[in-house]
Amino acid sequence: MQGGILLGPSAIGRNEKFLNTIFPKRSLTVLETVANLGLLFFLFLVGLELDMRSIRKTGHKALAIAVAGITLPFVLGIGTSYALRATVSKKSNPTSFLIFMGVALSITAFPVLARILAELKLLTTDAGRIAMSAAAVNDVAAWILLALAIALSGSNSSPLVSLWVILCAAAFVLFAIFAIKPLLAMMAKRSLEGEPVQEIYICITLTLVLACSFITDTIGIHALFGAFVVGIVMPKDGPFAGVLIEKVEDLVMSLLLPLYFVSSGLKTDVTTIRGTLSWCMLVLVIFTACFGKISGTFVVSLLCKVPFREALALGFLMNTKGLVELIVLNIGKDRKVYIAKSCSSDSK
Repeated sequence: MQGGILLGPSAIGRNEKFLNTIFPKRSLTVLETVANLGLLFFLFLVGLELDMRSIRKTGHKALAIAVAGITLPFVLGIGTSYALRATVSKKSNPTSFLIFMGVALSITAFPVLARILAELKLLTTDAGRIAMSAAAVNDVAAWILLALAIALSGSNSSPLVSLWVILCAAAFVLFAIFAIKPLLAMMAKRSLEGEPVQEIYICITLTLVLACSFITDTIGIHALFGAFVVGIVMPKDGPFAGVLIEKVEDLVMSLLLPLYFVSSGLKTDVTTIRGTLSWCMLVLVIFTACFGKISGTFVVSLLCKVPFREALALGFLMNTKGLVELIVLNIGKDRKVYIAKSCSSDSK
């Protein structure tokens, strides 16, 4: 991300000759295509790592914390969206902009949280289990809201078109549960412990990810939603899921995903943040993003009789930000959900 910002219009890329020589438009198309391909498989991995059965083990605590962890920041995001539309983003689509801002401020970066807990050896603790379960509920709810926002984001779309998109998305989810899930379960069942997983099963699964991404993109939501749903319905028992993660994760996390950060950095111009009003809006967004998550989670955790230190830790853990927020913002930018008052830069 830092490399992309330094090479982009924020720093070195202010020299248009340098930018056009190093990153001509045809190369950016290839870069973004490969980066988005990596993003699809990253969302598949996110869904694959989400085990909704873990919520049952933590009971009502995780559900209450998840609801608080998404409701308060979402409400604050709505308030922030009104402030932004009144000042620096007057031409934005009102409804979809409101939902996009709510999702961007309320979502928890589940993969980042999982790695933090794993590195600190907190996954098996009560706080770790509650945080993972709450983040799982949070992520699923946020992606559903994001799909709704995308369905409503077409500037020329009538309410009937948006309703049709939502119904098609619901039909796709049902298709994934009743058609794709049994196929994946059959392949997982045939992959026995201690025996190598057949490569054809891995190829079929990865092809399903791409096919479902194409379907959801054709429906009118987003390709990422299809990849995420395939990961969610994927059976978590047995060695099959572990082998998939092992084979896909290294390539995605080490090569393809960094390209997405670079691509995002190249499209960002931080020099457009000028004047007292812009800086105040930036501080407001950062404050509401952190305050809503931490305070909402902390208060509800105390009400659920979680010890003070663990409640505070849960608040900070649920405030984990990362790539997922960047994905939401980039989708909103591509869909022209938010448009700055003076659109002199692509980063707006």
